[in-house]
Amino acid sequence: MPEAKGFYRDLRGHIEALRERDLLVQISRPINKDTELHPLVRLQFRGLPEVKRRAFLFDNVTDVTGRKYQIPVLVGGLAASEEIYGIGLQCAPAEIVERWHRALSKPLEPVLVETGKVKEVIHRGKGLLEHGGLEEFPVPISTPGFDNAPYFTAACWITKDPETGTRNMGMYRAQIKGPLRTGLYIGDNNNTAMNWGKANSRGKPLEAAAVIGGPVSVAYAAIQTVPYGVDEIAIAGALVDAPIPLVKAETVDLEVPADAEIVVEGLIHTELLEPEGSFGESHGYSDPRTLSPFFEITAITHRRDPIWVSIISQLTPSESSKTKQRAHETSALRLLRDHHSLKGVQRVVLFEPLLNRQYAVISMRRVSEMEPWDAIYALLATRARPKIIVAVDEDIDPEDPMAVNWAIVNRCQPHRDMRIVHPRPLPHGPLRFVADGNRYDTSDSALLINATAKAALPPISLPARQHMERALEIWKELELPALELKAPWYGYSLGLWSSESREEAELALQGRYFETGKKLAARGEPTPPGSRIEEVRRKFRHEGTEKK
Repeated sequence: MPEAKGFYRDLRGHIEALRERDLLVQISRPINKDTELHPLVRLQFRGLPEVKRRAFLFDNVTDVTGRKYQIPVLVGGLAASEEIYGIGLQCAPAEIVERWHRALSKPLEPVLVETGKVKEVIHRGKGLLEHGGLEEFPVPISTPGFDNAPYFTAACWITKDPETGTRNMGMYRAQIKGPLRTGLYIGDNNNTAMNWGKANSRGKPLEAAAVIGGPVSVAYAAIQTVPYGVDEIAIAGALVDAPIPLVKAETVDLEVPADAEIVVEGLIHTELLEPEGSFGESHGYSDPRTLSPFFEITAITHRRDPIWVSIISQLTPSESSKTKQRAHETSALRLLRDHHSLKGVQRVVLFEPLLNRQYAVISMRRVSEMEPWDAIYALLATRARPKIIVAVDEDIDPEDPMAVNWAIVNRCQPHRDMRIVHPRPLPHGPLRFVADGNRYDTSDSALLINATAKAALPPISLPARQHMERALEIWKELELPALELKAPWYGYSLGLWSSESREEAELALQGRYFETGKKLAARGEPTPPGSRIEEVRRKFRHEGTEKK
């Protein structure tokens, strides 16, 4: 099939693009997948700014038994940073939101082909255990010291609705329980759980295929929440402006990416649930043991020299949270603007370090007094169920926590502009582990904050733009350290700024400030015996407002 200029459709092309941009670290010394691999990559998420994070490719992998694997492991390759994520979408970071907007608006159907690289090696029937089943692959332990097994972390699980045949795909953790058996943690109400429930009603297992190392846009689409019936693989194609080639699976009635590294086929059983976990989860705590479906393997296909892909999840920020962020934000923005017709909404930011859904900020252009509250309540009703939602004006950088907090303390009166919504369902996370209805509440709540300006305010107290821009020129001339300017970095008017105040500021820049001093001296307010400064000031402010 024809390919667009510069287009790469498989994981190998993505890895080479990372290598060319010096965003790939290749490790050739022996690394233990059970005790060293994830901890090594984890360090950059705890000790480096995002712009310095890299993808890691380990090509000399061992395990706790001393076994050496021929298969390399990629970690951080999907989204160690926004730059890496953008490379996966084959666009600049600034174009990511628009690319998601187009993909959600107009998915691109995949194409069925005869065969692909994922069929270079096929294990099925008596040959399933020829190379040990899952033991062939160097699946890392993600949270050594707490996880109870190696887990699939970047597998994209494909199933179909047993009634309609509609395809669905999601990314879920899977505990390795044996060479041909895994657990599978799926949420209570996601689309795969719906398909499982329909199969359970029929008394049949649910056919499934786990894709490891497919085109990276497939992973990006799998990790998102889209409406039931929307094909995530069509979303993946639209993300890179090229349809995803699919091939028929070997033992289940499903189609899988033709150029994936590895596909594991099998049946998700529905007749019982098994204990699964503990596993270090993205909410930042180890998820205690729970009951989950189990998956029985019927075939494994892979490239002749496959690469295993794992992602950094657990405590955010992480690779998992980065893959969710921009698509979640785009979906939320589309909901507020298009579905609710809230024209003042400029951006929705979901703080990645807080799981992309615990803390949401809505950037607003002033349209009406009530629109910030309309936007807040509309976002509260989404499946993300944010715990804290803040509306701010468009001059506040919604990605800067300090700027948002500044707006909260300077443009918000808590008794008027904050609301608590209770009860709310407890989210998947640590509070569920202790909520017992006795010593700990079994319900949750949400905090809503309208931190937009309710009236005209005085100017931001920084030098005006032209003076800061001149200072910036001098800074560069002096070859002083590189700056990372945070908004606001210059002052601007917020409406409460009279023509007289502007004139006085101009006089000051002309050295004529004595004229202003003389004028103000002539406007002194009498202070009879017994006067209090605050009383005189209050009268002055009130009369000034009345005159305006």
